[in-house]
Amino acid sequence: MPRPTPPGRVEDIARAACEVFIEKGYRRALMTDVAARLQINHALLYRYVESKEALLELAARYAMDQTAGRTADGPIPTPPNGHTLDLLKKWIKVQAAFPVFRAALQRSPGEDTAVELRAIIDEFYSFVQRARLVLSLMNSLVIDYPEFNEMFVNQSKRAQIKGLASYLSSRASAGGLRPIPDPEIAAHFIVESVAWFAMHRKDDPSAAGIDDERARASVRELLLSTFVPGTTGSPGTSADLTTQV
Repeated sequence: MPRPTPPGRVEDIARAACEVFIEKGYRRALMTDVAARLQINHALLYRYVESKEALLELAARYAMDQTAGRTADGPIPTPPNGHTLDLLKKWIKVQAAFPVFRAALQRSPGEDTAVELRAIIDEFYSFVQRARLVLSLMNSLVIDYPEFNEMFVNQSKRAQIKGLASYLSSRASAGGLRPIPDPEIAAHFIVESVAWFAMHRKDDPSAAGIDDERARASVRELLLSTFVPGTTGSPGTSADLTTQV
């Protein structure tokens, strides 16, 4: 008769595996690294996951939903080839839909560019903050999986930058934003500002005193004051735009 899984054990393994894969990528990460982080015997891991591939899938599921390991029981089987990457690809396509941003791209420039841009910044920030673990895990996997790099970097991120550059250019031409000499660089500036404060700041000890709401509010205010003429960074709310889309 198989021994019961101790409460929280699979969740602990999922968390530790996620941390190790983020730090080392897939090929350099070892089962022993995860065991050492949990301070358990390496052989004990195989009571809960059949293989390193199963461990990566468990880590990916945890990154997508931190409650995923709470009801899981072991041993978690080795997934079919490519299954974990397909899960991540499907997740990013659904979660990174950015409906407020996409709707703004379809609209002609209007009088409420400050409100519109504010809502876009908030949408980007909320996504990165919510998806921090998934994005960190995917960043670590692109080195080992060229096809994933093609989807995540060459298609998804570049499409976002291209769309945002087009949006900034159209709003600047209509007078809603300050003149922008290089819309592509401006788009990168917005995306990377959001990414650092919503995600990478968590790994910077010098930023430990900056809480989530303070970071979000400051990024929003600074980006708006950079691009919107005559604004102090507080033109309405995201809800104002949501009612328009």
